[in-house]
Amino acid sequence: MEYEVKKGHYPKIEGDGLKDIMGMTFGGVKVEGNKLVSSYGAITKVEVKVLSKTALEVASETDKTRPLDVQADTIKRWNTFLEQATGFTSKERSKRLQKKAKEGKL
Repeated sequence: MEYEVKKGHYPKIEGDGLKDIMGMTFGGVKVEGNKLVSSYGAITKVEVKVLSKTALEVASETDKTRPLDVQADTIKRWNTFLEQATGFTSKERSKRLQKKAKEGKL
């Protein structure tokens, strides 16, 4: 899925910034080509790629058989990561996604 990056937020994720955010949020981070790869809790794999100063591509795989407390913690970490990586809160991301859907841009 593609996520927009808030205007003026790119300097926080350029260079090793995004890798550092992933490391603090999920733990270990590997570089595979032009993608950063990690895992945490119910997320068996998350891959992040910087597309431009205004967009990130994020793909994830989850294990829905994990205990509910692990899933809840994973969701909190996921939202924390996306907020730090994009500059948008989960509410702001949701509103932007709904707007794109209404405009037929999805």
